[in-house]
Amino acid sequence: MCGIVGYVGNKNALPILIEGLRRLEYRGYDSVGIAIIPKDKIVIKKCKGKIKNLEELLGSKDISESHIGISHNRWATHGAPTNINAHPHQDCSGDIAVVHNGIIENFSELKKQLIEEGHKFKSQTDTEVISHLVEKYYNGCLREAVLKTIKDLKGSFALGVISKKEPDRIVAARKESPLIVGIGEGENFIASDVPAILKYTKKVIYLEDGEIAVLTKDNVTVFDSDGSQRRKNADVIKWTLDSAQKGGFQHFMLKEIHEQPKVLKQIISSRIIGDSEFNLEGINIPDMDIKGISDIIIVACGTAYHAGLVGKYVLEKFTKIPVSIDLSSEFRYRDPIVNKNTLVIAISQSGETADTLAAVKEAKQKGAKILSVCNVVGSSLARVSDGVLYTYAGPEIGVASTKAYTAQLAVLYTLAFYIADKKGLLKSDLKKSLLEEFKNVPGVIENILGKKNRIQKIAAKHLNFGSFLYLGRNLNFPTALEGALKLKEISYIPAEGYAAGEMKHGPIALIDEYRAVVCIAPESFVYEKMVSNIEEIRARKGKVIAIATEGDKGIENFTKEIIYIPRIDEVFSPIVTVVPLQLLAYYIAVKRGCDVDQPRNLAKSVTVE
Repeated sequence: MCGIVGYVGNKNALPILIEGLRRLEYRGYDSVGIAIIPKDKIVIKKCKGKIKNLEELLGSKDISESHIGISHNRWATHGAPTNINAHPHQDCSGDIAVVHNGIIENFSELKKQLIEEGHKFKSQTDTEVISHLVEKYYNGCLREAVLKTIKDLKGSFALGVISKKEPDRIVAARKESPLIVGIGEGENFIASDVPAILKYTKKVIYLEDGEIAVLTKDNVTVFDSDGSQRRKNADVIKWTLDSAQKGGFQHFMLKEIHEQPKVLKQIISSRIIGDSEFNLEGINIPDMDIKGISDIIIVACGTAYHAGLVGKYVLEKFTKIPVSIDLSSEFRYRDPIVNKNTLVIAISQSGETADTLAAVKEAKQKGAKILSVCNVVGSSLARVSDGVLYTYAGPEIGVASTKAYTAQLAVLYTLAFYIADKKGLLKSDLKKSLLEEFKNVPGVIENILGKKNRIQKIAAKHLNFGSFLYLGRNLNFPTALEGALKLKEISYIPAEGYAAGEMKHGPIALIDEYRAVVCIAPESFVYEKMVSNIEEIRARKGKVIAIATEGDKGIENFTKEIIYIPRIDEVFSPIVTVVPLQLLAYYIAVKRGCDVDQPRNLAKSVTVE
């Protein structure tokens, strides 16, 4: 949620800040603003709406060149999206400007105290208390003022602070909200995420909770919360700016759907060596501990939660270990039973999901081992975990997750096979056949992507339906949930995913000629039961869209709207069946004129509770 970009160097800061904000649009926002120090004062321009609104505002003003600035895309929490509530926020004197991601939980108490001390507030945001606290504590050193300020704050924050009295530096701080420092030549940066600064540098420092950084054009110094200097090594980003651009596709989402075969090939080739060996670099769990796992708990949110549901089926099937799965936001509120023999698998594309981080901390306190499945190297989740299996899917810019989902599935399948192998549960013939079929998955997805014209036609026929129902059984029940989520995320059509066996327990009452029902019915041991469900839907005039296996002519007796997929072992079908559902949602949303990459009210990374 939200996006911060800061710059100090020799260049004109304004275009760098605007470009950085544009590269963070995928995070979701409803207002935007910048603060620069062109001469001897801070100039702030901010407004509700998109970056183009800010550019129009800037174009109508004579703004001198500045070599330092901070900027922000805001996703409203406290206070409506308005010009006044947009960031940056200033103190009473106008000497200090602050941008902030996160939530200050004790802002009401702080605001009351500051008002009693004579401070004047302009906005309804929690953020404004920070600028006034910095003003209160400022005594000639911005770093010291920020250090004192963050000791008063309860909640989560990533901060960028500038002062006209120290116009050569940015002070940054973080706690439970992502913030990186970019290291350049004669210039340095802060940002919420790598794409914002990747054009200028690939060297980044990941700030830890409680750390603050002081940036000038030539130096970056990091301190802990007590003010002691810390030695930090810079990481080098391995992906390129091109991978964070559309590459000729109309939308990032479509590009990322098409990247899935490549991502899966990379995961499979790097994690499976030859016919039978596994490479789970990063798992950091000794063989003896693997054999001692008594139970597994998966925690995740949104699309990652659906990946975890598939993981539950696969892990239990092959490892014979009991697996439970929790929404991260609920895990710590149910007093979970966890011990030293519990393995907690945390799944998050960004590694910054606030609820998942909170769940992991709860599990660690109870003694569990934490293994994360994550895409972003050096993220907060990776740093607090005992082991981490990176998906290395590259940047995912579209808010609606696609390639991250199938990458998470691939890693979970590999983990299940690895644990089963270590426990002696995979016979050599079974292991060989499973891995051979696993290696076929990318090619099957490529085949499906070649049928997108068929999916476009089906989308055109169904884009005006008032609601959708998605049905699946066994391994493809989570696929139904994910398919429904994709549709409602980007097209705003109400959609529900259900286990098909539950249809008669309520959802069947909704079925009529105005509802489309997507039935996931590939070749499987529950196929006949899915066919029975389809017959029940047709009897009530529901419009059936079927996902079926090539060669299944019988399905044509029930519907003409069929998306065929190549034959694949049932166990791997969730990685495959989700792809046509991603495309179906995409084409419906495009034909409805929706903003596919930046759907309303959504943020890519939910970094606040």
